[in-house]
Amino acid sequence: MKRAERREQILAAATHAFARAGFASTSLDDVAAEAGITRVLLYRHFESKADMYRATLDRACERVAGAVETDDFDGTSIPALIGAADADSDAFRLLFSHAAREPEFRDLVDSLTAASAAIARRNLARLIPEGPWLDWAAQVVPAFTIEAVTGWLDAGPPDDPQEAAKRISLAVDGIVQAARLAS
Repeated sequence: MKRAERREQILAAATHAFARAGFASTSLDDVAAEAGITRVLLYRHFESKADMYRATLDRACERVAGAVETDDFDGTSIPALIGAADADSDAFRLLFSHAAREPEFRDLVDSLTAASAAIARRNLARLIPEGPWLDWAAQVVPAFTIEAVTGWLDAGPPDDPQEAAKRISLAVDGIVQAARLAS
């Protein structure tokens, strides 16, 4: 197997293993077993478990960003986010649930949260007047959307992705309307 292909195999296995048990409870032996390789082979690609975990988070970030593809909210944003979560639920959970609980990787989560809020604020400024309610909505909309998609994954998912996107969009519209009314 070529080096890039092996690395991708390891990252996919690590994503699955870390999503199942979290960073602290997952050993390199767990990742090696998931990938069907030896632990020695892991060290040819990663210096440490932390290095591997950060690489899985970076990979998950790239995939979500690639699926959403825009800094503008439109009718495709939430369906794209659901599509990314549906395509690789382990990576989505790892990035948005597990990493937030790992102090060593909190910087990545904080930067992702700040970037999401900045994008939301820029987009919501067209709909909500400047002030504290715009600031509130810019924080709430991304947080709610991620929790809503995670809840959809946790529930099974209960219905098709397009229907879930419609319902999440309706709830986001409610947050925007609440902020507009308060302004």
